[in-house]
This record gives sequence, structure tokens and C-alpha cells, in this order.
Amino acid sequence: MADKNNYIKPEYFYNRELSWISFNYRVLSEAQDKKRPLFDRMGFLAITASNLDEFFMIRVASLKDMVQVNYTKKDIAGMAPAEQLAAISGKTHQLVKDQYNIYNYEVIPDLLDNGLKIISYYEDLNSEQSKYVDEYFQSEVFPVLTPMAVDSSRPFPLIRNKTLNIGAVIKIKPGTGKNENTQFRELYMSHYNKKKHGSDDTGGIDFATVQVPSVLPRFVEIPSGNGIQKTFILLEQIIEKNIEKLFINYEVLSAFPYRIMRNADLDIEEDEAADLLVEIERQLKKRQWGQAIRLEVEDGIDKRLLKTLKNELQVNEEDIFKINGPLDLTFLSKFDKIDGFDSLRKKSYTPQPAKYLNGNNNLFEQIREHDILLHHPYETFEPVVNFVRQASKDPDVLAIKQTLYRVSSNSPIIASLAAAAENGKQVTVLVELKARFDEKNNIIWARKLEQAGCHVIYGLVGLKTHSKITLVVRKEEDGIRRYVHLGTGNYNDSTAKIYTDMGLLTCQKAIGADATAVFNMLSGYSEPAVWNKLAIAPIWLRDRFISLIKRETEFAKSGKTAFIKAKMNSLCDQGIIAALYEASAAGVRIDLVVRGICCLKTGLKGISENITVRSIVGNFLEHSRIFYFHNNGFEEVFMGSADWMPRNLDKRVEILFPVEDDELKQEVIHILDIQLTDNTKARIMQPDGTYLIPVPEPGTNKICAQDYFCKEAIEKTNEGKKNPGSVIPRFEPLSGEPEVK
Repeated sequence: MADKNNYIKPEYFYNRELSWISFNYRVLSEAQDKKRPLFDRMGFLAITASNLDEFFMIRVASLKDMVQVNYTKKDIAGMAPAEQLAAISGKTHQLVKDQYNIYNYEVIPDLLDNGLKIISYYEDLNSEQSKYVDEYFQSEVFPVLTPMAVDSSRPFPLIRNKTLNIGAVIKIKPGTGKNENTQFRELYMSHYNKKKHGSDDTGGIDFATVQVPSVLPRFVEIPSGNGIQKTFILLEQIIEKNIEKLFINYEVLSAFPYRIMRNADLDIEEDEAADLLVEIERQLKKRQWGQAIRLEVEDGIDKRLLKTLKNELQVNEEDIFKINGPLDLTFLSKFDKIDGFDSLRKKSYTPQPAKYLNGNNNLFEQIREHDILLHHPYETFEPVVNFVRQASKDPDVLAIKQTLYRVSSNSPIIASLAAAAENGKQVTVLVELKARFDEKNNIIWARKLEQAGCHVIYGLVGLKTHSKITLVVRKEEDGIRRYVHLGTGNYNDSTAKIYTDMGLLTCQKAIGADATAVFNMLSGYSEPAVWNKLAIAPIWLRDRFISLIKRETEFAKSGKTAFIKAKMNSLCDQGIIAALYEASAAGVRIDLVVRGICCLKTGLKGISENITVRSIVGNFLEHSRIFYFHNNGFEEVFMGSADWMPRNLDKRVEILFPVEDDELKQEVIHILDIQLTDNTKARIMQPDGTYLIPVPEPGTNKICAQDYFCKEAIEKTNEGKKNPGSVIPRFEPLSGEPEVK
């Protein structure tokens, strides 16, 4: 057995960024799954492209910042920032090649087999299509475009982050009639070229660029023929075909699309910001003009054009991606909206009524009867929306307090909170302005809530408030009662249809008291002396997890059965992983479901031989966080908003909450166990870091956890219809629960 002081050796960990790339490959493999409908596969290909964009804007950008300031500290896997960047570059270039191999050699042929065609080159258009495209350009596209030539009087423009552009090499047509403007330009150019090049001879060649407008559809349907049902051409190809119409008196020598990625990690000095909302608005504008960290160009691009882009954008050679196909594959997700072709899209799933709720009864009455477990999206998110809606209208409700991290663009919860304030209730809302890429949306909501009379707070300096909690204070016959919703996911009714999350509705006194303490801490920096049921990051949660893991370790050392089962999005915290290694070495059986990043290694002799790690990538995004500890037979189950990552445990406000009702506890364990038996969409981490789909043993049924839960929810709904009025056992608090005042 390895010494416990040696569980943090670099060779025992995977690099976080390389682990993320491995995860994106698992998403990419879904785009290759021929069992999936074609539009669904195209959607997964689009997701890998979107994922990669964010990865560069945040993670790669952060590493580049470190290198620029000569930061050389190594990560838990022993890699310095420069080493990580080198490894990332090689891996991501290969990933992009693999993306486009799938696009060119699988997606395009499969579309064609189903009567759909995407034009690869505008030269392939027939005369009818060519005429249609030219007319479309003239009537729909041309009025929107803003061509920009680059010369001494017109400097290289600021190219916005993630925008698609077309760069062109242009030259004044010989014999063009001179006027005052052209004479002035030639005089100016002569002076400019002497200054810059020591000569007035550049051959009259200039650079020009035009942004492909995002306000127009990326792909356009054009007339079809030869048995094709629908034919599409990309907007940039329409512009390329007609680009000479944008530069009168110029000859366009070449034109190619390009796209840049910029550093989008906000640098906010919260201590210096008098108004956090205003400061974030200012930083959001800067996000469009951050340092260029990635340049995508079409393969075969004109060398003169590429040299200009490279020099003006100050991009390193290793950050240039030459693409064999259309740039920015996120447009593929839009094909699912095309009318018809139902056989090419996956069947939609309708979330079912909540198993532990009777939809006909008052929600508060039901919560008083028993705790309510929610499992989204298998069960509808509507009870959470109704919880806030009913509270906003209920005359007995005195106050509503809620944290908001991400919400939908037309959020019914926001509407209910505003209505509650207008109805005279005390409404306190913590809107996390630093929710990455949702900052602008959250600023809008924060202002609307303030206008409605809500008390809006923006969280704690230096910390993101990532916890998901709602507190409703209600005056009842026997006094004040506090109702609480705790969840693993956001209060976003849109993503709740595609993210798997868990929620708990309760009016336990202990949790109600803790919920009050949470909001007092957020709004007034008032910390309670003790917590009854909840564990809160960044101060108490890490120690809570470590103590739970070590308890299992001690059980194993004393010869008792010891188990840990856990599900999360990411696992990269060195301290947690070291504790898991020590537990495994002591004989604790540890089964983990980790969707994305996992820095833990399995199969290390004497260290992690008792640990399994699996990742599930399916129709829904696995998002729930669940933690099970065997506890010598007195099983404990927790859920929460935090992954096992340093940022969650040390830099965010997170909440871990217990599931104590016996029936609900067994339900959560059942959910974990089904995911741990998935042999269809689960991929098991191997000792070499690869992930493989398990091969079912002969006679073993194939299990897809997500399909299983869909069917189970439908069956429960049908059973409820047959037996209306079936009674759910009343919640009984555990013995010894403290009396809370």
C-alpha cells in the first residue's frame, strides 16, 4: 500500500485541459453514432464546435495570460502553462480534423442520401441556382453588408470575437478612370509605402474584409434538382460569389472566410468597482476586443491574405487552424428546425408529472405532508415554477428569497418574483452577475426586478454564488413556516428540459433555519455559529466532503463494508482525489459518474484499483450532483450544486443538502445505481485514460439510463392515472432532529 503522504504525486493525476478534450471527443463520438437520427448527430457535432469555442475563450486564454506574465507554477499533473498549451495545440488541431472528417465524409453523404444537399463550393451551382443566389444577394444581403478596405487611410478594423468574416486580396483595376479621390489615395499610398516598406511599389495590392451578418440565416435554401428535395448554400459563399460587387473599381484576386477567437475571460477588480453591475457591463464590451488567441481560416487560403491576418491579429502559427470545410459548425444544430424529414430527428420527450406530487392539491399543503423529490427532465420543472408562482399570489406568504445563476430569456420565475414584489411581499433576489456568458442576460433581469420593487443583491466580493435555493416564508395558523426548494441545477425552465437535475421541496425546520442563514450571509455577511443540515462552500463544504470520505476509509480499515457512490460534472480537486485514493487503498469501493473533466486515474496499483469512473453522454446533459456514503449501513445521501473542483469548494457559494426521507433516499440511490449499470451510453475510464463503452455480458440486457428514466416516468404517470388518489407516505423527521426556533 502506498504511503498516504504520496497520494498527490503528479503522475497520479490527469491534466484538467487534456481531460476536457477527452470529454469533447466523447461528445464527438455521438455524432458518429449511426443509431442516432442524422439531425441529432449533426447537433452533437455542433455542440463540439461550441464547446471548443468556449474552451479557447476561457481555458486557453487563461493559460496564455499565465505564459505572458512568466507564471511557471505546475498543475496537479506536473505541467507548466507553456507545456499545457503545447499539448492542447496538438490535441485540438487533431480534434478539428476529426470534426471535419465527420462533416465531410459522414454528414454530407448522409444528407445527400436523404434528399438534402449543402453546396460545398459556389462553383458547383447550376445556371438556375446561380441566378437565384445572385438575386438573393442583391435583394437580401447587399444592403446589410459593410465592406472595409484596409490601406494607409483606413487601418485594419477591429474584428469582433467569434464573428464570421471574409477577407479579400484586392487590386485596382487597370485603366480605372482617375478622380480626386483616387489621385489623393495614390498620393497617400505612395507616402505610406515609403514609410512602411521603404518603397512606393507594393503592386497596388490591398486587403479588404467584410463581416458575414449574423442577422441573416447562415444557410439559405435554393432551387433543387436531380432528385434532391432541398438544397442549401451557406451565406458566406453567397457573399464570396458576389464580392466584386462590394469593391467597385477593384479586382478581387482572392477571397476566403476567416474567424477569430478572443480572450473572453472577464478581469473584474471587484474591490475597486463602486458598482459591480456597471463594471461588468464595461467588461462585457471589452470581451469583443480581447486578445486574439485562435484564427480559423479555410484550407487553401491565399498566402498573402493569411500573412496579413496573422500579422494584424498577432496570432502565433500554432494558433492558426486551417479548416477543410465551412467555419463554425454550430450552424448544423439549426437543421433540426427544417420542416419535414421527421425520420432524421430524434423523438421528443415530454416531461412527466412529478412522482411525489398530486397536481390537483395546494403545493404548500403537499410539502407539509412530505418532502418532495423532483427529477428533471424526466419529471416536469413546472412544480418549481409553480412554487414561486403560488408564493407570489398567496396572501399568507410574507417573503420570497431566491438565488438566480442562469435563467431563461423569458423566465416565468422572474415574472412571478416581480409580481410578488408588486403584491407587497418582501422579495430578495441574489442575481449572480458573474455567471459566465450569461452576464448580459442577468444584468437585464436584475434591473427589471429592481424596477418591480425587489431587493436585488449581487453576491459576495470575490465569490460566485452558484447555489440553487429558494426560501418562502409563510404565516400559518400555528406560526411562521419556511418552505425551501434546493436543487442541483439552475432556475431555467428552458434548460430544465434538456439537463438532468434533481430538486427537493421541503419545510423541515432545520433546513428552513439554514436557508434563512444562507440569505442572511449573502445579504449581510452574517454567518451562523452552526449549520443544522446544510453544508456551505467556500468555508465548510470541503471539510464536510473530506470527513465523509475519511469516515468510509476508517470503516474499511476496521474490516467493515465501505462504499462511496457519487455523480458530478467534473472531478479535478487534488485534495478530494487524494482522499479518494487513500479510501480506495484502504478497501473502500468507489463508483463515480463524472460527465466531463476527471483528473483522477483509475487502476493505479495499490491506490485506485477500487475506483471506477464512467461518463454518460446522451440525449440530455448530465448535470445533477449526487453523493452517497454507505456509513456502515446507515446510508447517507446528499445532493447539491457543487462539483469536486477547487472553484466550487473554494471560490463559490455552494450548498450541499441531505435527502433524509427513507423513500426519497432509496429513490436517489436507485437513480445512481441505474446510471452505474448503463452499458449503452456510459463510457468507462481505462487505466490508460481512454474511455470505452462496456461490452454487456451474454444474457445481460442493454441499459441506457436516460431511456430507462424516461420509460419509468411514463409508467409512473400511467399508473397514477389508473390509481388516482394514491397516497404517498407522510414525511417523518429522523429521531434526534434538533428543535429549531
